[in-house]
Amino acid sequence: QVTLVESGGGLVQAGGSLRLSCAASGRTFSTYAMGWFRQTPGKEREFVAAISRSGSSTEYANSVKGRFAISRDNAKNTMYLQIRNLKPEDTAVYYCAAATVIFAVQVIIDSDHYDYWGQGTPVTVSS
Repeated sequence: QVTLVESGGGLVQAGGSLRLSCAASGRTFSTYAMGWFRQTPGKEREFVAAISRSGSSTEYANSVKGRFAISRDNAKNTMYLQIRNLKPEDTAVYYCAAATVIFAVQVIIDSDHYDYWGQGTPVTVSS
């Protein structure tokens, strides 16, 4: 069992930056592959970025490549999402998630394969 708590969301102007954090408690954080997803009202949850247990492998949605950077600090039980050049279409609730995996380099993109989810942190980008 792991509990995830996101933070760092807020209101920001287009072109601005944010860093989202996902703090984990419970079982060993380093045993989980992690991911970020986002959701807007009336739409399905959307994959944003994912990172392997070791942090050596990452994947991004095409819409965020070059602007978002996912990272993790296993010593601090925390994952991050650095967001630059924010756009109004990035407005959403951002969720972090943890997936049980076998291989240290495994990256999970499919939300159905995640076992634990945080409550989300809202990001609003004004134009």
